[in-house]
Amino acid sequence: MITLYDCATAPSPRRARILLAEKGIAHHTVQVDLRSGEQLGDAYRQINPQCTVPALRAQDDGALMTDNAAITAYVEARWPQPPLLGETPAEKAEIASWNWRMEFEGLQAIAEALRNSAPAMANRALPGAVDYPQIPALAERGLVRVGQFFQLLNERLADRDFIAANRFSVADITAVVAVDFARVVKHKPGEQHPHLLRWRAAMAQRPSMAL
Repeated sequence: MITLYDCATAPSPRRARILLAEKGIAHHTVQVDLRSGEQLGDAYRQINPQCTVPALRAQDDGALMTDNAAITAYVEARWPQPPLLGETPAEKAEIASWNWRMEFEGLQAIAEALRNSAPAMANRALPGAVDYPQIPALAERGLVRVGQFFQLLNERLADRDFIAANRFSVADITAVVAVDFARVVKHKPGEQHPHLLRWRAAMAQRPSMAL
């Protein structure tokens, strides 16, 4: 049995939930209340000293993964079907590259805008065990980056059904989570993003995306 340390309202653990659903992997879930700061308490620090979610523990082999990169690598290696990191060397490289771009140009841009502006995140401008002050200029830059991210996706999806390698992959998972998470900074795709909207509608047909 594996245990996912989750938070139903946060984007990062949603990536892990979708991954596990796409793989059809049964698991136990433990909710971590980020709003109350449970991730910073001693009990959770014993599980993940980085004080972040998601984390994934496998009881049978003792493996503990404390970020999405490790979780994805572990799950793909242990449950290779369906392949979500690609099969050929070229596919693996393309998916890895685009997944990184979805993280850096999408999720990080949104987090930059949110965490540097939300009053509830004062002195919590970065996730983790260390407190960092907000920088308002980074919030402004983050909003610009989110707009550029939507434009990037719309152009990328103009003549394709998936983000990378002509197959559904972790890059699509990360992109869906980023696009949906952008609502927290009052951004969403519009009529100027027809290809992005078409792709998101197609993704909505996958049961995992309701998680």
